[in-house]
Amino acid sequence: TTSEELLRKLNEQRDIIALLEVKMKEMKGSIRRLRLAEAQLREEIREKDRLLHAASAGTRKRHGL
Repeated sequence: TTSEELLRKLNEQRDIIALLEVKMKEMKGSIRRLRLAEAQLREEIREKDRLLHAASAGTRKRHGL
């Protein structure tokens, strides 16, 4: 291999690395958004559970259970 070929391969590898870095940043952003969405969904579930438990407790009191 000549120095010209090695330089071409090096540049190709640099291009690949640059693309992978961009993809990695995109994936980190996606992970961040998904974590936020997960936290919001978990909070919604907790709130609905609280409402269900409160409604269930009210029903038991009315029926003398």
